[in-house]
Amino acid sequence: MLIVFAFIIALFFAMNIGASGSAASMGIAYGSGALRFRTVALSLCAVGIFLGSLLGSREVIKTIGTGLIPSSLLSIELVLIILTSACATLFFANMLGVPLSTSEVTVGSVVGVGIAYQAVYFKHVLSVVVWWIIIPIVAFSFAFLVGKMMRKLIQKDTLSKLENKRSLIFFVVLAGFFEAFSAGMNNAANAIGPLVGANFLSIEKGMFLGGLFVAIGALTLGGRVLETNGTKITRLTIHDGVVVSFTS
Repeated sequence: MLIVFAFIIALFFAMNIGASGSAASMGIAYGSGALRFRTVALSLCAVGIFLGSLLGSREVIKTIGTGLIPSSLLSIELVLIILTSACATLFFANMLGVPLSTSEVTVGSVVGVGIAYQAVYFKHVLSVVVWWIIIPIVAFSFAFLVGKMMRKLIQKDTLSKLENKRSLIFFVVLAGFFEAFSAGMNNAANAIGPLVGANFLSIEKGMFLGGLFVAIGALTLGGRVLETNGTKITRLTIHDGVVVSFTS
């Protein structure tokens, strides 16, 4: 019975992951006007997520399942604690319409249990945290510099031709789809990793189930976060969308 409950929480968590982080992949394309209809943006996002998880989430699943704490520690009770803690936190954030890093939520829950049992691979955890600090700074710096260059091109009227705008629209949508693909590679593991680490699920089945339910969550629950990322943080033109999507 506890295993069934753990699977229910994991799949519900996966749907909330889709609503929170993965739906934001198309936020730029939607907010910049490259995709005018929210349903289309969410559908493309869902397809990208599922393919990303199915084809490329194996290594992240291994990290979540066995790279932070010993897999021998993952009893069904501890898996339930990890999934419930992460799921409840993310669900609350979704209700507020706040984009949240699902990886931070999951890793925090896994490490919390590990510290309680005095069994944490601190070297691996530190490596993950360092990348969390470095990558946003790199992304900010790169987007700032490329954004400056883009503004100069706009001022020189280099990007105003119709054919150029059509190319930019295509690129923004393509970049958003690839970002959704990358989100599937990265985020499906957050819901499925603890189950795989506890040997309740094979990696292959985890890649499929995780991707499927993250995609369903993005499609059915991602509208509010899509609106937040696309229209409520900053006002984006199609040229801005190119910079942000490419950087992401």
